[in-house]
Amino acid sequence: MHDGTQQDPTPVRVAVIGMGWMGRVHAQAYARVPHHYPDGPAVPVLAAVADDVPGRATAFATRFGASAAYTDWRDVLGDPSIDAVSVTVPNFLHREIGVAVLDAGKHLWIEKPVGLTAADAAAVAEAAERNDRRTAVGFNYRNAPAVQAARAMIADGRLGTITHARFRLFSDYAAHPDGALTWRYQRGRGGNGVLGDLGSHGVDLVTHLLGDIAALVADTAIFIPERSEPTGATSGHQLATSGVRGAVENEDYLSAQLRLASGARCVLEASRVAVGEQNSYGFEIHGTSGMVRWDYRRMGELEASLGSDFQDQPVSAVHVGPGSGDYAAFQPGAANPMGYDDLKVIEAQRFLRSVVTGVPEGATVDDAVRSARALDAMTRSVDEGRWVTLA
Repeated sequence: MHDGTQQDPTPVRVAVIGMGWMGRVHAQAYARVPHHYPDGPAVPVLAAVADDVPGRATAFATRFGASAAYTDWRDVLGDPSIDAVSVTVPNFLHREIGVAVLDAGKHLWIEKPVGLTAADAAAVAEAAERNDRRTAVGFNYRNAPAVQAARAMIADGRLGTITHARFRLFSDYAAHPDGALTWRYQRGRGGNGVLGDLGSHGVDLVTHLLGDIAALVADTAIFIPERSEPTGATSGHQLATSGVRGAVENEDYLSAQLRLASGARCVLEASRVAVGEQNSYGFEIHGTSGMVRWDYRRMGELEASLGSDFQDQPVSAVHVGPGSGDYAAFQPGAANPMGYDDLKVIEAQRFLRSVVTGVPEGATVDDAVRSARALDAMTRSVDEGRWVTLA
């Protein structure tokens, strides 16, 4: 209950396991939460970081002011003062570490796709339920204020009944033939390739905006079949030419047709080898009386066609502002740009608020399970050459 007075925020001691690029993003997001949400119910305190690359955790602890640095992630779980843990490690470690974090009684913010399969994601979700812990998953694109504005348009019926949509996630991070053969390209460690990396985001956006997927049919391809193994520790998408050549085991490209439970039709396409495309993510959604489209690279802008003309109806640019999503926490007026890291600050705030209030908020592990089941169905569709129905 609130008596009208401002409550002091609750300190939440957090740790980050995996200090590559995404670990840095999480640490920065925690640090920025009090700046953008000064009246929020929680204030994060970075208590520890962990990474098995020698020296990396110590360097990050110094940089971000963490109290402790570990090379073994299990040492984080042995600290009873830590309330919540970010897990930003390769996909094959998600299940083991995610379940262990939750079984240690700590809340979990984990990156997508949460394991290699739907069974992995479900195991983490079950651990969260049996330990009554809050979770968050890195489906950050849904946090964009423009995406929230589009969701409101759809929910309010301003597009009429949704008929069909197209979602694309194109990137060139794996387009170079000399890109190093890291864990991302191995099925046993990186899972289903571009499906888990980009397709999982696409499925989350589809379900967040348009509802459940009823059935799907998919096609996938590997366009760069071999790469060179790296000769040392890697971070991000590095090149390698002198290492032993090995096979790329998972998918470069995905195309799927979706039938939604609402009756709408949808096309989802993703590629990690799209030359000329740098983070080209977005959607176009059509209804019986309107249309809305969004390009991540113009994050604060929507193109919308709304009205009652149907034919020859004009399209207008809409610059979202403080009334949409969490925009007001970052900028005072419409058309002031936000960036990728801002979306992770929103994610961190929602996670921390759920830890303090006990009420799930934002994308959770349940959303990861939903996405992973669709991705598993896509793989089954490719293997069997048929439409697959989702439960």
